[in-house]
Amino acid sequence: MVVRLLDFERKEMVELTSSNDLCKSLLMLTYIVSACSKMKSGILLSALLCSVGCVPEEGTGASIGGNRSSDDLEEVVVPVFNSQSVPSSQRSRVALDRVAPSLVRDLQSIGLAYGNPVFIRIFKEERELELWVESGSAFKLFRTYPVAAMSGNLGPKMQEGDRQAPEGFYFVPPSRMNPNSRFHLSFNLGYPNKFDRAWGRTGSALMVHGNEVSIGCFAMTDAKVEEIYALSEAALRNGQKFFRVHVFPFRMTGRKMKEARTEKWHSFWKNIKEGYDFFEKNGIPPDVQVQDRRYVFE
Repeated sequence: MVVRLLDFERKEMVELTSSNDLCKSLLMLTYIVSACSKMKSGILLSALLCSVGCVPEEGTGASIGGNRSSDDLEEVVVPVFNSQSVPSSQRSRVALDRVAPSLVRDLQSIGLAYGNPVFIRIFKEERELELWVESGSAFKLFRTYPVAAMSGNLGPKMQEGDRQAPEGFYFVPPSRMNPNSRFHLSFNLGYPNKFDRAWGRTGSALMVHGNEVSIGCFAMTDAKVEEIYALSEAALRNGQKFFRVHVFPFRMTGRKMKEARTEKWHSFWKNIKEGYDFFEKNGIPPDVQVQDRRYVFE
């Protein structure tokens, strides 16, 4: 076996050879201790071992260490978009710089692109937030995030102070992005929407945010909201006029609706299930209108 190491004094690679794994390890340890002892006093151990790997001798077919491909080692390029202005802050810029490279890589690994339009669905009973990314003529699920905190019960928000989280169909333009939130990062859902107002519902500042605390909002961990915020902001900066956020009491399967048939909100839930079914069938969120105090979808 051959061990390639960095000679700290000569600043070049050297090869240590051994046919025995134990001897190989001892050679590595001896070399590292020797190299460190030669470093001048007062200099931190910043001249790190730059490459430790074992190359199998010809014909052995063995491979030890260094399982990462050359693609993994390539620097990730995060695209910059300027099609549309979105509020930002030092906090949001630092957060996005932290999470964007891994998001770009993870999106690319499943054929998606950073900056593509996004769509969000939230399920209250399951306490899950889905983030979908546009891929061709439909949206593809990128990631499902746990909702860390949420107050209230199943059913829509009715009035200011009832601690309920809303249910229905909302949208977020750039103006509702808040990079200076008291809850790390946030975006406002736009409650009450036209449907809510038609029913006389009141309330304000219903958001998806970080900090894991909630009084009617959907609270995430700071790490998770940074990802959600980064993907949403990139889509807006890349020209998406707004992204939709659909909030449901639960995954609206036939079985769940049958179980809920005696609930007071069953009629309302049947209406919003039409929007749920539209997306399940077509892979794109519907355009939502309000007529005669009902949601209609097209």
